[in-house]
Amino acid sequence: MKTGKYELKIIETGTFKLDGGAMFGIIPKPLWQMNNPADEMNRVSLGARCLLLISESKKILIDTGLGSGWDEKFRRIYNVNQDETTIIKSLDNYNISPDQITDVLLTHLHFDHTGGSTTLADGKWVPTFKNAKYHVQKKHFEWAVNPSDRDKGSFIANRFMPLHEEGVLDLMDNKLQFDDEIEFILINGHTFFQQMIKISDSTNTIVYCGDLLPFSSHIPIPYVMGYDLQPLVTVQEKKDLYSKAVDENWILFFEHDPEISMATVMKTEKGFSAKEVFMEFPG
Repeated sequence: MKTGKYELKIIETGTFKLDGGAMFGIIPKPLWQMNNPADEMNRVSLGARCLLLISESKKILIDTGLGSGWDEKFRRIYNVNQDETTIIKSLDNYNISPDQITDVLLTHLHFDHTGGSTTLADGKWVPTFKNAKYHVQKKHFEWAVNPSDRDKGSFIANRFMPLHEEGVLDLMDNKLQFDDEIEFILINGHTFFQQMIKISDSTNTIVYCGDLLPFSSHIPIPYVMGYDLQPLVTVQEKKDLYSKAVDENWILFFEHDPEISMATVMKTEKGFSAKEVFMEFPG
């Protein structure tokens, strides 16, 4: 799919599992398990889907997925499966090497969004994309290095601190525009100063939703994760997003849905739901 000067490509980085109750908050299991069946440990499957934007001068990654180098305990707890797909393998499918990536736009610094940002080399964690500048909101970085007891487990320092130490982390202070086609939408419900990425031209708008809408099944307003620091803020942020997404037929990109990559949204008598779903970019 072409949007403005960018060709858009889906980058899969593997799958993992999290507790279904945590993923759906107050929603009863009989409702959420219809679309997201749980295993014997009550875990549901998540993808770790990134987005690649290619222009004549830039190759931009949005988030970096799970990454590699996790120990056996971590892989067991989260049932990490990367037998077929990693971020490096997915890039190679498009004949792109890590050294060709010019920019990485990070929605936030939780391990499943920035895990692939660093790589263990000769016993040291270093930037995976050595020629790239990594971009994240400054206030989110400040939260990540001093998180609350409630969410500190989501921030794993070796997956983002080496970027800062190597001087490749651009700490943006409420910056909302990357270029003519790429904007940042700042949201604070899931974590503080997460940024959704909006890619648009005169014809199409795609929004990389990060953890505002992990699954397509999170489209209904009450479906809010138990992980969210400010769930009522998430509710309002979803309403704000839909206020334009419905009327302008925006394509919403799901980072964690194990099957559905994107959807448009419609409003019905019962609330908001998916209008049209996509496994690949339409057209």
